[in-house]
Amino acid sequence: MPIWRSVLLAAWVVWLLDVATKTWALASLEGSNPRKVLGSFLQFTFTRNSGAAFSMATGGAIFLSIFGIVVVGFIAIWASRITSRHWAIVMGLVLGGTLGNLTDRIFRSTHGAFNGQVIDWIELPHWPIFNLADSAIVIAALLALVFSLRNIAPIHRIGPDSNAELHLKDGEGTHGA
Repeated sequence: MPIWRSVLLAAWVVWLLDVATKTWALASLEGSNPRKVLGSFLQFTFTRNSGAAFSMATGGAIFLSIFGIVVVGFIAIWASRITSRHWAIVMGLVLGGTLGNLTDRIFRSTHGAFNGQVIDWIELPHWPIFNLADSAIVIAALLALVFSLRNIAPIHRIGPDSNAELHLKDGEGTHGA
């Protein structure tokens, strides 16, 4: 399977799970008291968020929507260049998480497109309430850190000077000097 398909598969799974769980949260949690799952450690608490985590950019839904579109565009451009399955998963998690929250901002708006609020529903102590899209982005960041520390490059280099990139196009590799 081509690497870019790994990106799309991971993104699709994250996006699908995020939309499904937010739909469940809307139907089951909105307007009710928090549900204790593991005592006060893990609760399901419905909230709508117009900003980003830690109350940053509250009311900045349009800015966050534009930023999300830029992230999606960046991944669309770079996904075909990735040669590492590890990094394909990282990109897929970020893409799926970004699309999940962008879906809320576009389709759950009462104040115009790209101005909607993200549905958050997972609560841990001393942490902002979040959703599966947020979780995917955080996991991607942690994996990116681990892969970087282990020198796993997103684009494998070849040759003794490691300056030439391996470009895979139509199944053929070309080597730079």
